[in-house]
Amino acid sequence: MAKEYENSIELLQFAESKALYKKLVHQLKKDFTLANIDFNPSEEIVPSSLKELLKEKIYFLLLERFSDYLNLLYIVDVPEKAFSSLDATDVVEVAEGACYLILRREWQKVWLKDSYGSK
Repeated sequence: MAKEYENSIELLQFAESKALYKKLVHQLKKDFTLANIDFNPSEEIVPSSLKELLKEKIYFLLLERFSDYLNLLYIVDVPEKAFSSLDATDVVEVAEGACYLILRREWQKVWLKDSYGSK
């Protein structure tokens, strides 16, 4: 868990190798639903497609529904400090960075539930 990942794809592939990828997709769907944002990828989606779909959704939220984007970050529980450290110059880079931060936080939730939750 303490491992830092180079990018979103590496994180998703690691989750897949630990047989927790489907749970990660489910957690993403759950938090998007709580934020009242339509995001419903298939449980069978491959990591690269999930990353692109999530990045596109974040990009849309940044440009069209910024308050929903902020609500999503609150629900996912991404630390504000993490966003302030993003080194981005345009909205595409912000979407890429936000995608990674959201995936990293969702992975933490899934990993903690799997490691310490009741089985």
